Amino acid sequence: MTGPLMLLDTASLYFRAFHGLPDTLRSPDGTPVNAVRGLLDFIAKLVTDYQPSELVACWDDNWRPSWRVALIPSYKQHRVARLVSDGPDIEETPELLVPQIALIREVLAAFGIPIVGAADHEADDVIGSLAAQANGPVDVVTGDRDLFQLIDDARSIRIIYTARGMSKLEVLTGSVVEEKYGIRAEQYADFAALRGDTSDGLPGVAGVGEKTAAGLLTTFGDLDAIVAASASRNDGMSESVRAKILAAADYLTVAPTVVGVVRTLDLDVPDARIRPLSTEQLATIREIAARLGLGSSADRALRALGNDVPPAD
Repeated sequence: MTGPLMLLDTASLYFRAFHGLPDTLRSPDGTPVNAVRGLLDFIAKLVTDYQPSELVACWDDNWRPSWRVALIPSYKQHRVARLVSDGPDIEETPELLVPQIALIREVLAAFGIPIVGAADHEADDVIGSLAAQANGPVDVVTGDRDLFQLIDDARSIRIIYTARGMSKLEVLTGSVVEEKYGIRAEQYADFAALRGDTSDGLPGVAGVGEKTAAGLLTTFGDLDAIVAASASRNDGMSESVRAKILAAADYLTVAPTVVGVVRTLDLDVPDARIRPLSTEQLATIREIAARLGLGSSADRALRALGNDVPPAD
């Protein structure tokens, strides 16, 4: 295979799998496995349809990094189940999903799919760093619009967007972003900072929606220029918009750091090439599949990843 490096926003996918499949899918001992099976089915479809040559499961070692919270305390605050003073806060997670997260890590390891995280950083930052440092094309699989900022047609970095479901995957390139939002992909982080995002607890600039944000970026180019224009009474900005930008000056000073994906992490990534598994690895997967009742989901993933798996009787 000579395809792209595929980077999975793993939590985004296993949450979608959990909510998309019935929790009546259980292992022989009664443990729910709908998220595990669904994630394997997603991987099988993604690898079959997009033919990557490398595959990495990017992980949230900290889904709400302290340095982002220090800048904007409301960042993902509505999703906190319990604050932790000396480690990552506990995210609100469906009860039946909690025991599956460790199983997902076990299954990914058995399939030879490296799991990569970074201390005090989100999976977004891992994805951003691996994409920025890649030597070839990259497909990022996510349901998170914030990662649109990584799209780079010149470097063949695109987003496979899952928000409409795995049966309606959308491939986003720079031209698609421009058509949808009226901005260039490299402007997306500034666009998101201006617009805000309730799902991440980002307030945005009060009274500035997507249309106004896109218009400002088209006129001034980037957030720094917009802020400068608001302070200098530059032509091209109405008085009402100027007042809104000035009122949000403190927020706009820190928002780019919070919204911007880190691209400079020094990550130790194991060999991520997709290739047939060894006899010992296949035996391990068979044991796990039997123990967890993964059934045809395990077989589909094995075949997609290049393994010769006989059809079930």
